[in-house]
Amino acid sequence: MELITVRDKDYSGKRVFVRVDFNVPLDKNLNITDDTRIRASLDTINFLLGQKAILVLASHLGRPKGKPNPEMSLAPVAKRLSELLGKDVKLATDCVGPEARRVVDTTKPGDVVLLENLRFHPEEEENGEAFSKGLAELADCYVNDAFGTSHRAHASIVGITKFLQDKAAGFLIEREVNALSRLIEKPEKPFLLIIGGAKVSDKIGMLKNLLDKVDTIITGGVMAYTFIRANNWETGNSKVETDAIPLAKEIYKELRKRHLEFHTPLDHVVADKVSEDAHYFTTERGTVPIGWTGVDIGPQAIEEYSDCIRRAKTIFWNGPMGVFEIEQFAKGTIEIAKAVADADAFSVIGGGDSIAAVQKAGVTDRISHICTGGGASLEFLEGKGLPGIDILEKRVIQ
Repeated sequence: MELITVRDKDYSGKRVFVRVDFNVPLDKNLNITDDTRIRASLDTINFLLGQKAILVLASHLGRPKGKPNPEMSLAPVAKRLSELLGKDVKLATDCVGPEARRVVDTTKPGDVVLLENLRFHPEEEENGEAFSKGLAELADCYVNDAFGTSHRAHASIVGITKFLQDKAAGFLIEREVNALSRLIEKPEKPFLLIIGGAKVSDKIGMLKNLLDKVDTIITGGVMAYTFIRANNWETGNSKVETDAIPLAKEIYKELRKRHLEFHTPLDHVVADKVSEDAHYFTTERGTVPIGWTGVDIGPQAIEEYSDCIRRAKTIFWNGPMGVFEIEQFAKGTIEIAKAVADADAFSVIGGGDSIAAVQKAGVTDRISHICTGGGASLEFLEGKGLPGIDILEKRVIQ
């Protein structure tokens, strides 16, 4: 199956509801600190504008808990998008109802309307039918370009398509699906999986599903400490997801059965507290002393992991190697990012922290593909269907 995308349709003069993911970070003055997610959908937006469509863009921002919150308004997004497009983007003060319809009805081909935050209404996350119908009444056809929320069965992702039968994928969705499908369907060997960070239980499903595909696995962060504890080795005060230890033990059995190469850090940077003013040192072996907390992988681990990366032809990385937000504990993550960028491999980065790491290392442009949705990418690689992808039109490849 292959997704039908916007390039397969004629949108001339039509009102196109485009679900985008403009859930961008804002500072205390409500200024956008990173516009990556806005830029990620510019290809789709400009393509539709080139077809003289009327664009009705919709997104959520933050977690307003189903009611209007001026601190989570999409006004800063409308302003930034206007700058990026070089044309005025109208912001509707609501996403459904008379005001939204009034703004959309006053538009002409080539205009762009941004609806106010979808999650100002509880019915968005509840996939309410009346709310879905209200969204659909604003347009003639539907385009999903919000990969980061496509694992959610929300009204603007799934419910709306009950009322808009003409539905297609945007270019961002196409890029995401193609890159992740390549990891599952035809990864060039050796295939290296790098998993770090926290939320171990969220990644176990992905790890289990990829065991038949990968050749080597390297770990860092809470993921590594959970596996170390599963081996009954000392982890000191390091953060461990204790509920996931039984799952980690199951994974160990599967790894041995398949004779897969699996690494936890050979050494660690450990600290007396997770703070910029902490006392810290590097251990000489792969356990953490009692009373100390693992905050980064050590130089031996960096060397071993870099060797694994050099040998790889396909790489998927989700999760940092330690507390990289603190400068003293960022070296392991930064060195892994540089090694991935230097590798002669197809590399995919998933997850906000991993993306922040490659940005901090200054190697973003040397990564083959950077996912815009960490949770969605994990569920995709776990083999789960994503509601927002499953409902789109597809063609059968002969």
